[in-house]
Amino acid sequence: MTAFYLRRKIRLGVQSLLCTCMSRDYGMNNHTMKPVVAIVGRPNVGKSSFFNRVTRTRDAIVDNLPGVTRDRNYGNVNWDGVKFTLIDTGGFIENDADNFAHHIRFQIRQAIEDADVIVLMLDGKGGISPFDADIIEMLRSPLTKPVFYAVNKIDGFEQEVNLYDFYALGVENLYPVSAEHGYGITDFLDDLVRALPESVPEPSEEMIRVAVVGKPNAGKSSLINRILGENRLVVSHVPGTTRDAIDSVCNIDGKSYLFIDTAGIRRKGRVSKKLEKFSIIKALRSLDRCDVALIVMDADEGITDQDISIAGYAYERGCGCILLLNKWDIIEKDSKTAQKFYERLRMEAKFLSFAPAMTISALTGQRVQKIFNLVDEVYGQYATRIGTGPLNKILERATGKNEPSLHRGRRIKFYYATQVSAKPPTFVCFANFPEAVHFSYKRYLINQIREGTGLDKTLIRIIFRKRTGRLKFDKKVRRTK
Repeated sequence: MTAFYLRRKIRLGVQSLLCTCMSRDYGMNNHTMKPVVAIVGRPNVGKSSFFNRVTRTRDAIVDNLPGVTRDRNYGNVNWDGVKFTLIDTGGFIENDADNFAHHIRFQIRQAIEDADVIVLMLDGKGGISPFDADIIEMLRSPLTKPVFYAVNKIDGFEQEVNLYDFYALGVENLYPVSAEHGYGITDFLDDLVRALPESVPEPSEEMIRVAVVGKPNAGKSSLINRILGENRLVVSHVPGTTRDAIDSVCNIDGKSYLFIDTAGIRRKGRVSKKLEKFSIIKALRSLDRCDVALIVMDADEGITDQDISIAGYAYERGCGCILLLNKWDIIEKDSKTAQKFYERLRMEAKFLSFAPAMTISALTGQRVQKIFNLVDEVYGQYATRIGTGPLNKILERATGKNEPSLHRGRRIKFYYATQVSAKPPTFVCFANFPEAVHFSYKRYLINQIREGTGLDKTLIRIIFRKRTGRLKFDKKVRRTK
């Protein structure tokens, strides 16, 4: 037993080399569906701490870009070469105890339906709760997906005696872990990734992938039916890999489009605010696979916080975005109504100021055909590459017009920039103090790139890096400008 304990301690030492943080693959939109793991359990068992440990992030990450500040409850994990998406969820217990059974059944069903693997987190210090037994009883129904039972707050081998109580629940494989100290995490993740399905690459055919996302009753299905049904544009149906989704392929004027099957993202408060964390799983899968996201909003209901949250998911995943105000046919309007909607939309979703917006009616077909012109334009910019020479001329002009600030008495200098990927256009800019570049100056540089390249309808990313000693090359680049 001592050797087993020592082996665990040694392996924990190399954990930081294997488990990456919530590192977005900037520009690496290769249309691969990663497996999804959902963490469930009652409150205060350590689900968020476990999430932070595995994704190497902190709870409530904040973005400096105005308008997109919010907690994130999903993370990308790469454990020993196996990539998956980890979803943190809210606790099961509600204030209204009478409704507990209803809520727990609803959430468990959502986890089983949407995730590939479920992690049930138990409290090794607090012991068994009646709610744990209820959850496990729900999980004993016929399953096609594996469930891992992790007993948290086991900080060392000597505390593993606390596992014995949980065997009374009828669970054989219990994993002792400590989300706070890292004990047992390596062994747990080794077994977890072996149970995951393989990531499924999308077909390599050249076509524009379009996801239609939005909250329920916004008109997503009506829009897809209008596009694929009335105009008889369907060429074929493509199975959506192993996830039981059917994607529709259509052809318009010689261009192919793949419409990705999506489900509605539930409203907060309809059942419980905590349930929203489950409902993003389908949206994330759709957004991971698409080039352009059509974000459908119910104009009759107005622009809601949920609409902005969905738009934020698309922004974070690096999609091309088009904002559609649906049900325009039932809006009482005058000559200024549309402008007021657009202004409100820009105010609420400042982080998507580049995304085009349009009023439509999926029911009547009003302006639906114009969506494809926008999709083509957004995708064209989304996949654009800019040469290093023109890019550095833009950078030189931008810093000449507005010098960067001082950092510890020295001027921040930008040596050169290059585009490292497209979808979306992503640039690396080498500087002497990359960590000191203020987000407002970063936004200024992005706006200068938009102005100089005409990329006004796509997300643009800039990554600042420290110059790595290639002084002669840098001087040569600067002399040739």
